[in-house]
Amino acid sequence: MTGAERAGGTVLAIDAGNSKTDVAVVAADGQVTGAARGAGFQPPRVGVESAVDGLAEAVGRALDEAGLDRVDQVSACLANADLPVEEAELARALEARGWGRAVEVRNDTFAILRAGLPAGALPLGVAVVCGAGINCVGLTPDGRTARFPAVGRISGDWGGGWGLAEEGLWHAARAEDGRGGPTDLARTLPGHFGLPSMYALIEALHLGRIGAERRHELAPVLFATAAAGDPVARSLVDRLADEVVAMATVALDRLDLLDAEVPVLLGGSVLAAAHPDLDTGVRSRLAARAPKAAPLVVTARPVLGAALLGLDRLDAPPAAHARVRAHYAPGAGQSR
Repeated sequence: MTGAERAGGTVLAIDAGNSKTDVAVVAADGQVTGAARGAGFQPPRVGVESAVDGLAEAVGRALDEAGLDRVDQVSACLANADLPVEEAELARALEARGWGRAVEVRNDTFAILRAGLPAGALPLGVAVVCGAGINCVGLTPDGRTARFPAVGRISGDWGGGWGLAEEGLWHAARAEDGRGGPTDLARTLPGHFGLPSMYALIEALHLGRIGAERRHELAPVLFATAAAGDPVARSLVDRLADEVVAMATVALDRLDLLDAEVPVLLGGSVLAAAHPDLDTGVRSRLAARAPKAAPLVVTARPVLGAALLGLDRLDAPPAAHARVRAHYAPGAGQSR
């Protein structure tokens, strides 16, 4: 039997974030038969076709490992698929690659939502993702959704690692030259790169000696500075907690769930790190605005959510869902 003949009932799960892509080939029984990791997925910067070209290398490696050239269901959860029109455009681009007989594209926030829902639970909940940026989706069993454009400041967004870094740099620069109040960020942010001053860091970023993509490294520095008692850094952590809870409660309200017992799933690199000040801030604010909501930090790799969504489409049995969950469970030993 050829690989193509064995493909029936197989899922190609893609979780493509701004900084990295995870791909998995999952059989109908939940076994992961191929996996690969690739670069980030940024169609607004490079264009849709070039971005999908970037997925192709990781997809090809995963399919080769599984011994397949095509699958039954492509389940792609993609960063920057923020609007339905973008999801449709990206779905067409993936369909043209011929990777699967059916293709479904969702924003990558849906992967966090699906991965975080307990086994056997109804598709009911809200997920907030805070990684490079910030986004939120909500879902009910009857198919209603709540979501945001989440394309940056023009859609009212603030937060994520990029937002924290940018704001921290702003305060630190003004602290150093006297336009703003004092903050230890003026020392800790350049210190992270072994530089003596904010001026040196500004110069290095502006001239490209430190790549713009490395700014995300500054978010953990900001959290550490806040934990050490710096009021400016702490105010930014508080502001992020406000943003996370604002998105979650608006989504809950749109779905008439503010007074319901419903999970609020917190994912992405910033929230999954469970920084104590941020975690406490989110939980206390959420308890005040949606007291029955149950916050839960999702640490599973989001590609699990893409795989589960694909298995949902195949009407796979609960045992298949349990098997793929076990593969991605912390400590399960997968190295891919």
